[in-house]
Amino acid sequence: MKINLLGQTLPQLQELCAGEGFPRFTAKQLCDWLYKKRVDSIDAMTNLSLTQRARLNEIAFIGREHPVRCQVSKDGTKKYLFPVLDGHFIEAVFIPEEDRATLCVSCQVGCKMGCRFCVTGQQGFHGNLSAGDILNQLFSIPEFEQLTNVVFMGMGEPMDNLDAVLAATQVLTADWGLGWSPKRITVSTVGIIPGLKRFLDESQCHLAVSLHNPVPQERLAMMPVQKAFPLNQVLALLREYDWSGQRRLSFEYTMFRGENDDPIHAQKLVELLKGLDCRVNLIRFHESPEAPFKTSMPTTIKSFQDYLNRHGIICTLRASRGQDIDAACGLLAGKE
Repeated sequence: MKINLLGQTLPQLQELCAGEGFPRFTAKQLCDWLYKKRVDSIDAMTNLSLTQRARLNEIAFIGREHPVRCQVSKDGTKKYLFPVLDGHFIEAVFIPEEDRATLCVSCQVGCKMGCRFCVTGQQGFHGNLSAGDILNQLFSIPEFEQLTNVVFMGMGEPMDNLDAVLAATQVLTADWGLGWSPKRITVSTVGIIPGLKRFLDESQCHLAVSLHNPVPQERLAMMPVQKAFPLNQVLALLREYDWSGQRRLSFEYTMFRGENDDPIHAQKLVELLKGLDCRVNLIRFHESPEAPFKTSMPTTIKSFQDYLNRHGIICTLRASRGQDIDAACGLLAGKE
């Protein structure tokens, strides 16, 4: 099987070059062509010899795939559809703002987590994306040069495909890659503890934890992961790390009418997060036929936000973007 060069780290490319008898510096040349010049053809790597390029064409390829569809929201958000393994598709969302431009990327085809409020989770799991598949979502959109931030909040659970996610973030942040600051990248999780611990040890990117309910049994009814990895164990792990530096910890909290938006939920959330240097992002639930929930009333959301802020937890309400093209939180499904 041919190797996808896109997504390969410098050490991986050094190993590849050593196995082919290429000079060691060839790996650095490959990084330059792949990540700094962003070529989509091995033949474009003109400082490699013809023999090297011929051999690379035999054993490898550059996995650049253009999106097959782009939907544009009335608010300027764009949703891109990409072909991936076995005839499946994944989606990425470009979110332009005045002072930043964010791409929300997917890391899996579907998702194993089965959260009852998430359209992606309802479609089941169809496979992991490679680091190349993840990076292609950035490299193959016209807005690449505009990007200021990337969030791993699209289809899939990043901690369930951690090798590929870490490789992709390494390409984004390493000197031999794009050289971004880790502060430009946020990785989300529902709380897969083994992957989470490894992520915290090996990465300096921001972390966003999908919390959604502070009451264990109620969270379990929404998120099956609560049974295997209870929230109290996730929080115990997070408290072992220093969050006072550049790496930021946030909690995602989608507001469901009558499910998790009562004052008692706000009170329990404050108790749960007490002493932890973090922030809470409230998210309006985006209703869909696949999920049996309603969004909270605006006044309820405002009261919930005010309570958290009054009690020392920085709490913001995330702007809903791209809802008219099913590009908002929890609505990505890779439909084609």
